[in-house]
Amino acid sequence: MKTFLKSSASRLSLVAAALVLSAPLSSVQAQQKFMTIGTGGVTGVYYVAGGAICRLINKDRAKHGYRCTVESTGGSVANINTINGGDLDFGVAQSDAQFNAVKGAKAFDGKPVADLRAVFSLHPEPLTLVARKEANIKSLADLKGKRVAIGNPGSGTRSSVDELLVNAGLKGSDFSAVSELKPDEHGAALCDNKIDAFFYVVGHPSANIQDPMTTCGAQLVNITGAAIDKLVAANSFYSDAKIPAKTYPSQADALSTYGVLATVVTSSKKSDEEVYLFVKAVFDNFDEFKKLHPAFAGLTPEKMVQAGLSAPLHTGAAKYYKEKGWMK
Repeated sequence: MKTFLKSSASRLSLVAAALVLSAPLSSVQAQQKFMTIGTGGVTGVYYVAGGAICRLINKDRAKHGYRCTVESTGGSVANINTINGGDLDFGVAQSDAQFNAVKGAKAFDGKPVADLRAVFSLHPEPLTLVARKEANIKSLADLKGKRVAIGNPGSGTRSSVDELLVNAGLKGSDFSAVSELKPDEHGAALCDNKIDAFFYVVGHPSANIQDPMTTCGAQLVNITGAAIDKLVAANSFYSDAKIPAKTYPSQADALSTYGVLATVVTSSKKSDEEVYLFVKAVFDNFDEFKKLHPAFAGLTPEKMVQAGLSAPLHTGAAKYYKEKGWMK
């Protein structure tokens, strides 16, 4: 009997101890809040940007209770649609995708995303054409009869390339094959001689560009001409762009093209508190943020709170920017 009572008491003590230990944990778990940033392929600059922002948010997690995570996605259009569906809190998107979402144009097909809100812009993103050296592609016209990767569905690259081809008088049937590869796939496909060229809207330098240039001597191709000049002039979210010489070790000359800005977007349904915390984490640690990728080096807060933003600015972001004197 004594043995039974002793073992029962021991079990009760263990249960009591477990309850005491679990109580604070349950309290912490109850207070834990989450925010997720949709980005792009894991080797792209979008993923780096999302990771950089989450890093700055999470370092003060004990104070504000938010845990930030990064999700690899199909890119700009997919991020905007997923935010609109309530399954992402924030996302990175090209400035043209943001514009088209607000207008219900192109990939958004007559369905404006009324709840879309701008947060800030990021780095320039030139539309980049990379080709196998042996394919002898020197211009857009040389793509005829070639195997071309035009970007995966739901990506900003695909949206931009679709518009480019129409304006340049090209169509899918002009190519011997069309691929819809993701950014993590097109470099290897180029070096394995499965495609002759790929398009990619990205901030530079990018691992997805450097790898095939280093591995198999891939080359950058200028995207220029009267059709490009007309396209840029007709769309405020586009601008001429250059990729400076030696951005990549094997790149001897500067490349001329055009492009967009990367932007961060969210929904009007996100609270002012959450969005304010989001932008505060970035701009209160701005010098640290700029060091996290070479594409961020030229960023300035004054430009980031205005350039490339077509959607209404989220009120939580606007509150912080007004406090800093960056806008009225």
